[in-house]
Amino acid sequence: METWTKQRLQDAIVAERRALAEQLGQLDDAAWAAGSLCDGWTVEDVVAHLTAGASVGPARWIASMVAARFDDGVHNRRRLDERRGPTPAGTLARFRAVERSRTAASGHWPAWLGEVVVHGQDIRIPLGLPTPTPADAAAQVLAFFVARDFAVASRSAAAGLRIEAEDAELALGDGPLVRGPAVALATALAGRPAALPSLIGEGVPMLADRLR
Repeated sequence: METWTKQRLQDAIVAERRALAEQLGQLDDAAWAAGSLCDGWTVEDVVAHLTAGASVGPARWIASMVAARFDDGVHNRRRLDERRGPTPAGTLARFRAVERSRTAASGHWPAWLGEVVVHGQDIRIPLGLPTPTPADAAAQVLAFFVARDFAVASRSAAAGLRIEAEDAELALGDGPLVRGPAVALATALAGRPAALPSLIGEGVPMLADRLR
């Protein structure tokens, strides 16, 4: 699999934000208030979180974490509240405003693509929305997730398993097989058991145990 350049990864992030915003624009207020796959967060909370992620560079991220005493939960909640609009329409407008943003807390661009891809699934799966993420973009995220623990313990979840994307030229690791669409694999390795039904292979029960 070809490793994408920084520019291509950034372009993919913009495309993911745009595709998600188009879907969000079709939701009613009840859907915006529905629970996401992120424990305790509504759909609107996840969107505000994505807006915050596209608005906080390294210096501000460090300052925010120091102010939060390095508690990720406190940091995320403060930044989320900052970017949430007075209404769902306002929250969506703020998200659309950062669609083309190149701001991120670090230079780990596959991780920030993963941020949009996985949080997109946090919204789509509970609402039954289709997933427009291209397989090759999801594969970039998946390769990064298998290689290291970053914001999520994805490498730990994949350890000792054979991870195969059925829709991309990507097969990583040795051990019991876990196979499925690249976006489902990436979502599962990010700690979302809701993605497991899309996966097959003798390694799926092992992965499910780890996600518990």
